[in-house]
Amino acid sequence: MILVRRVTQLLAGLVLYGASMALMIESGLGLNPWDVFHQGLSEATGISFGWIVLLVGVPVLLLWIPLRQRPGVGTVANLVIVGFSADAALALLPAGATIPAKVGDLVGGILLNGFATGLYLGSRMGPGPRDGLMTGVHARFPKLSIRVIRTGIELLVLGAGMLLGGTAGVGTIAYALAIGPLVHLFLPKLTVPERGRQPHIGAVPAH
Repeated sequence: MILVRRVTQLLAGLVLYGASMALMIESGLGLNPWDVFHQGLSEATGISFGWIVLLVGVPVLLLWIPLRQRPGVGTVANLVIVGFSADAALALLPAGATIPAKVGDLVGGILLNGFATGLYLGSRMGPGPRDGLMTGVHARFPKLSIRVIRTGIELLVLGAGMLLGGTAGVGTIAYALAIGPLVHLFLPKLTVPERGRQPHIGAVPAH
């Protein structure tokens, strides 16, 4: 039964994560740094947003090799499912036509992102490629804090994404401020406990 719960949480979390990305895109008010990069690449290449998420995840995952990171089932599932669920949600969701609708999409996207993160990380089946990159760099260079590494990586992809035409704005700031507290709230409640151990709070993902 525990395995069934873990797999169910993983799949639900990844699908909802993709949907949360679509909501933030439709708001037009700004995306998280990685998605600014994904959107910028999508605009520059004409490839759909979801396919870009998948394609970018492949070289990021290859960077795990020199960092000696080992992917889990959740890592591979993240690579495939998030992008396709984002594309599916984008095909179904109407773009926010009014300011209240745009704000609703943004707030809903950020909240759903925090909940989805708690679901898929709480399944304990492996982090996403971008999260593993962050933790892998920290493992190789332990004197650098997770905060410094995460900030450095996200500033790099944010800058590249903006140059490519990705949407950065108030939503980018709102996400940066809200995602930590949201994951702090949801992850302990959604983590499937190991036998004899209590769930603990892990690193905030970059999916």
